[in-house]
Amino acid sequence: MDTLLLIKAAILGIVEGLTEFLPISSTGHLILAGDLLDFNDEKGKVFEIVIQFAAILAVCWEYRTKIIAIACGLPREQAAQRFAANVMVAFLPAAFLGLLFASKIKQYLFAPVPVALAFIVGGIFILWAEKRDHKITVESVDDMGWKDALKVGCAQTLALIPGTSRSGATIIGGLFFGLSRKAATEFSFFLAIPTLTAATVYEVVKYRHLFHAEDIGMFAAGGITSFISAFLCVRWLLRYISHHDFTAFAWYRIVFGLVVLATAYSGMVSWTVG
Repeated sequence: MDTLLLIKAAILGIVEGLTEFLPISSTGHLILAGDLLDFNDEKGKVFEIVIQFAAILAVCWEYRTKIIAIACGLPREQAAQRFAANVMVAFLPAAFLGLLFASKIKQYLFAPVPVALAFIVGGIFILWAEKRDHKITVESVDDMGWKDALKVGCAQTLALIPGTSRSGATIIGGLFFGLSRKAATEFSFFLAIPTLTAATVYEVVKYRHLFHAEDIGMFAAGGITSFISAFLCVRWLLRYISHHDFTAFAWYRIVFGLVVLATAYSGMVSWTVG
């Protein structure tokens, strides 16, 4: 196995793990990092499936106690049934629109400049959201009703635009719709499980012909670093939001987006086009 390829795989795994659950867009960062590392070819598409699934497993492991309790309680406990139903209700809008428009979105928007613009617009939106008065009507994910879940699910559809951020759309959307910061963040984590799992299954079926045994080392390197970095990031974010808002992430998005645009139009970096 090529040592340089393993290093690239490990770096991209870290990028995926650190950005999947923060409101800064993992897809956008992977497009940009893959472009810089010359890893945006067909093999890169398959690799992203693996590291994304590893990040999902990290969330499942962090919340394993609650997930097992909900699974065991589904046959008889109303609270478990309501929670599972809320997650599925929130999952449906993005799943439906994703099936309809995924190919067109990838064709026209999966490129560094559109991603940079989405970074900037998303950052401005977060700043606006954080300046609003937050009227909290839902303190915990267990207090959510199906209407709350549907609203967050509709917000998640914005994340179909690369660079928007799935976690950012759901968390900030949750704040807009009356969820506490902790409830919005945790529900975003739980919603990621069916959303990203469905996306992974779809991509595996679509690109199954690109999976080869000789790439196992690359998958392992990226998967391990993605799992570890995602696990640490989820724990860090839960501590962070107990004392901070998301303004720092907004400014990061804006500055990062401007840097990408500046390097693209100045010719300093030869970003791919289209």
